[in-house]
Amino acid sequence: MASVVLVTGVSRYMGGVFARALGAVDSVERIIGVDVVPPPHPIGRTEFVRADIRNPMIGKIIGQAGVDTVVHMNVIATPLSAGGRVSQKEINVIGTMQLLAACQKAEGLQRLVVKSSAAVYGSSPRDPAMFTEEMSPKALPRAGFGKDSVEVEGYVRGFARRRPDVGITTLRLANIIGPGIRTSMTDYFALPLIPAPLGFDARLQFVHETDAASCLVLAATGPKAVGNVNVAGAGVITLMQAAAMVGRPIFPVPLPAAGFLGGVVKRAGLADFSDDQMQYLAFGRGLDTTRMREVLRFEPLYSTRAAFLDFAPHVTAVIPGAASAVSVVQGAAGSAANALVHALNGRGA
Repeated sequence: MASVVLVTGVSRYMGGVFARALGAVDSVERIIGVDVVPPPHPIGRTEFVRADIRNPMIGKIIGQAGVDTVVHMNVIATPLSAGGRVSQKEINVIGTMQLLAACQKAEGLQRLVVKSSAAVYGSSPRDPAMFTEEMSPKALPRAGFGKDSVEVEGYVRGFARRRPDVGITTLRLANIIGPGIRTSMTDYFALPLIPAPLGFDARLQFVHETDAASCLVLAATGPKAVGNVNVAGAGVITLMQAAAMVGRPIFPVPLPAAGFLGGVVKRAGLADFSDDQMQYLAFGRGLDTTRMREVLRFEPLYSTRAAFLDFAPHVTAVIPGAASAVSVVQGAAGSAANALVHALNGRGA
């Protein structure tokens, strides 16, 4: 049973939601939240300690506080919020290495909970209808958050071999959505004109932000650690259905040009997208959540559709600068189409 819990990434939105939810558990005596900047939101009874998990000082904090449970929330999905891709990778990968090195030396540590992502499965046309936790990706993520998550899980497996006495739960969360959180996916569906791969209608799964926090609390305080667990709301929705829910028109883009267009949208500051995310918007991904229900004993309050519907009203009907955003997307799409035509002509020459 968790008594003294250390939470990384407490100054990020989901870190704050989790800290407040964990604070409601009476059996948890003390909660220590660490991050490099003070939290801009309430964190309940969590004690904030300014610390960088990339610094060996994190080991002293764990040892001196007698931490028995570590919840690693500081795997960052969006490079812009981390100060760029280089900083994102350092925090995600180097930070995890340093944190696990500190955990390895902590004799009193009993449990490690890692907030991972379904992005570890990648997305390709050869994927199964539903990924179980034992399945490997058909196409590994090539860059960005997905690649970082694969590396993070690799380090966690190494830690498990070195410290078999520590119970580990790794939650592979579907895209988190809700009225308060901001991610690359929420930014995407807030675009006034949504670029979508031509000829595809991907299956999407989401988990509501409150369900994600509740699942993390259960993983930290439940009777036992359960290994890798997929976490998602029941059911799926398609990309076209999601666009209709937020009242946005679709702008079809040939898949070979979608990555280029995503880069233009990212540089324009409209949404934070990578090539892997554009692949996901073409092929989608399905998660088998049997272990979530039967082993972790967690049942989300929100289905995928209900979670998205709770988010949809918070997407403003009229976005400031919408006209310029549309012109950026349309201009980029035109450039991408021209580049594709030239490439095809070049192949035929």
